[in-house]
Amino acid sequence: MCADKYVPMTKHSAEHHKEHHRIHRSGQLRAAVLGANDGIVSTASLIIGVAAAEASRGSIILAGAAGLVAGAMSMAAGEYVSVKSQEDTERADLDMEREALLNNRDEEEKELAAIYHRRGLDQALANEVARQLMEHDALGAHARDEIGITDELSAHPIQAALWSAVAFSIGAAAPLLGAFVFSTSHLLIYVPVLTLLLLAILGGIAARAGGANPVRGALRVCFWSMLAMGLTAAVGKIFGFAV
Repeated sequence: MCADKYVPMTKHSAEHHKEHHRIHRSGQLRAAVLGANDGIVSTASLIIGVAAAEASRGSIILAGAAGLVAGAMSMAAGEYVSVKSQEDTERADLDMEREALLNNRDEEEKELAAIYHRRGLDQALANEVARQLMEHDALGAHARDEIGITDELSAHPIQAALWSAVAFSIGAAAPLLGAFVFSTSHLLIYVPVLTLLLLAILGGIAARAGGANPVRGALRVCFWSMLAMGLTAAVGKIFGFAV
């Protein structure tokens, strides 16, 4: 019996085998989906709640427009503060690691080798890998393998804030446009239908982009949105009055 021969990977086979992972876009996807979903649900709920209180058409549109602007700014500010805090933590950890590399380089190399050994490399190979990576980019190796900071998943506060604000505005524009198009007497019917349709599409697209089941993603978004709109309509009906 002939021994198996090693077959080198050609350029064609490497391209054919290339895997398309989605984790590198998780931050942008999260901010965009969260912003658009919140824009649709909050603005539609606001319009439905005011309409249920038998307000005038002008008051309904004003409430929706105010909700769009306030919500977009709130989303941007909240996302910026949240991600900025993460960025500050990452920077502090990198400064601490940079100082440790200057003062205790040998110990840091042993620490890196211990990490690779725990991941399955034998001790000799782990020591060699740690040595070579320390020579190539010591801070990058510790940031990635000890702290867990990578370029793909690192914090970008301004980018996250812009994604959230723009996505919220786009999402909120849909029910607000419905308030312009549909008559006041039909808003409580058409706006929820339009909202659920858009949310089903958004949830399905987001789930598919993230590699999950699109039907499950759409149903999950629609359920919570129906609950939010129903509660808001009930509040408007119970406590509302003609404006």
